Amino acid sequence: MKFQEMTAASLAKTDRLNTLVLVPIAAVEQHGPHMPTGTDTILCTAVAEAVEARMRDQTLLMPTVWLGASAHHLRLGATLSSELQNYVAMLCDIASSLLRDGHRRLLFVNGHGGNLDPMYVALRTLQPEYVDSLLAGTNYWSVADDLIRETLEGDHKFVGHACEFETSMILHVRPELVDQSLLADAGKLLPDDVDGVFVSRDMRQRTRAGYTGRPDLASAEKGKRLFDGVVDRMVSTVEKLLGEPLEIEYRDF
Repeated sequence: MKFQEMTAASLAKTDRLNTLVLVPIAAVEQHGPHMPTGTDTILCTAVAEAVEARMRDQTLLMPTVWLGASAHHLRLGATLSSELQNYVAMLCDIASSLLRDGHRRLLFVNGHGGNLDPMYVALRTLQPEYVDSLLAGTNYWSVADDLIRETLEGDHKFVGHACEFETSMILHVRPELVDQSLLADAGKLLPDDVDGVFVSRDMRQRTRAGYTGRPDLASAEKGKRLFDGVVDRMVSTVEKLLGEPLEIEYRDF
């Protein structure tokens, strides 16, 4: 089920107890010289729509929130960003609109690393008021860490930015949007921690050209394997979340 394609009358008939609301959240920002600014939105939407297509009677898919928390990209240009406090408030507003309408299970499906911390804050903010609901959030790729490590050839065995993973995924989903003549090794990525201590740096400080890893090793074949695997894992995760009890005390579980 897709929220924006349904009438108010049909939405009113939705089984709020046994349906998981999927809220894709993404970004529009620079993705190096070779990738479209809408990469995160395109990929997050594609994954969420594929999950909904396989679980149409059990999921309610919201429109993708394309504006993200992307201040760490602003100095590179070609980026749209929300202030952190505004972003947290926006996620809370979207979720509380659904929860006040009786929905009991909600999953933020995130497609941009910068959204992760404010997403957690939003969930923590909401939870005390909606203690009888399931409130969850994940990066869409987090459910497939093992597959990602097995598939990527470069030293970066994780999802970075306009990297081998994202470039492969776009080559599978929207290949015409990738400038393959500009695919190159991103060079060294400056870490954001020292001995486990977080150091806040933006992408202009951490990267040579606003992207990471080895997009030059990307391929549409890898992208298909990754996309299909991520969707399979997400479907499995959604099934587990639908089976989670909606209890309010430890002893009730």
